[in-house]
Amino acid sequence: MVVLTVRNVPDEVHRALRLRAAMNGRSTEAEVREILENVVKPEQRIRMGDALAERGWQSGLTNDDFTVVSQRRAPAEPLKFE
Repeated sequence: MVVLTVRNVPDEVHRALRLRAAMNGRSTEAEVREILENVVKPEQRIRMGDALAERGWQSGLTNDDFTVVSQRRAPAEPLKFE
């Protein structure tokens, strides 16, 4: 595990963290970990695959559209280093 040091935290922010931690039954350190985790890994984060699928659905694309594209695409040829 990584140790993170945060310097120059204003007194009012530290007091608010301690109060929030006490209200949630955690130590201040545990509360800060919880806050950081929720900010950088929110439950409602956008997943790229889901976002692209949603965009395709909104555009009216169907599986048949992708079949047509894949049938017309020529297979890739390997690079030649001569």
